[in-house]
Parts: sequence; C-alpha cells; structure tokens
Amino acid sequence: MRWLLAGYCGLALINISVALQISQKPRFYGVMTGRPYVMIFCTSSKQQLAAGVKWYKVNEHDEDEEKRIRINAQRGKFELHDKNLTKDGVLQINDLRATDTGVYFCKMNDTWGPGTEVQVARPILRDKALYRTNMKDGLIVLQGLLLAACIAAALLRKRGMGEKNDSIYEEPETDHIYEGLAIETCGGGLYEELSVYAQPEGAEAPWE
Repeated sequence: MRWLLAGYCGLALINISVALQISQKPRFYGVMTGRPYVMIFCTSSKQQLAAGVKWYKVNEHDEDEEKRIRINAQRGKFELHDKNLTKDGVLQINDLRATDTGVYFCKMNDTWGPGTEVQVARPILRDKALYRTNMKDGLIVLQGLLLAACIAAALLRKRGMGEKNDSIYEEPETDHIYEGLAIETCGGGLYEELSVYAQPEGAEAPWE
C-alpha cells in the first residue's frame, strides 16, 4: 500500500512539473545607457504554487544552458523581489550599462523560462556621427587616389622598361659591308681604264 501511495505521489509530481509553464514579461527591452532600472517578471501557470526562482544571464539566446551564468542579488546592480507566493520572481537591473546587454532567463522548479533580451545602447551624438561619417568618406577617397597612383606608377615603369629594351636591341642605320675597300681610279674612269691596266708592260697588240 505504501508503494502504491508513493507511486501516485510521484505521478502527481511528474504531472505538475510537465504541466508547469513559465513565462517572462516583457520579452524584450531596448534602452539607452543611464536608465535607472528595468524589471523582468517570472510567472508560472500555477499561480498558487510556492516556488523559488533563479536567474541566469547569457550573451546569446541560443547558447547552451551550461554557459548561463547565475545572477545573485548585488547591491546597487541586481535586486530580487518576491511576487505573490513566488520567491525572487522579479529581477530588477539598476543603472543600466552596455555590459548589461544579454538574455536573462528565470528557472523555476528545474523549468526554464523563455528568456528576456535586454539591449543597452549608448546615445548617439549628432556631431560625432557626422564627424565619423566625413572621416570614413575621406578615407575612401584617399584609398581610391592611392590605388590610382599605384596603377599609374606600374604602367609608367612597364613603359620605361619597354623603351629601354628597344634601345638595347636597336639595329644600325646602314650596313657598310664594303666600307674601307677603296679602289684607286688613277685619275680616270673606272671602267674606261681597265684595258690599260690589263695589258702587260712592253706587250704589243697582235695587229701591230
């Protein structure tokens, strides 16, 4: 009989834990730095269930549960408040900074809440934004000029090397194969005086 009662009790606890649904409100906060505080509420579908809540923080919503960091009450930063029968059912984050950005989960009776994302951004100053925009545009223009200068220098260098190679292998203007071979004409025409030089000294012509 005792084992039967224990079994019924175990089944009842299992049904309670399965049926228990955790919700968090709100699901998202988008605030600027310096805001005094934000509050996240963790509630269950069993309003009359006395339970304790634990709070955790993680950088991204889809990170593993092992990476979730437990949040404890910290004076001036984190405050935990009770809500009805639920102990520490409210998380209050004070003096928000950019480092407070993340996803906050509550855990009640080993059941995780859906999470609340908190985004903390620094205020944007118009003058600084315009200055950064102008600086960015100036850097883009400077990069374009440097790229054009590098391309022009490469083309000029290639052209200079081509002209240098052409000057090294330049052919001579005139090919004087017989330069230096001078023929003495002895004061007469070259072809008119060949017969004079062809006759031996003292030889007479056959008809003489």
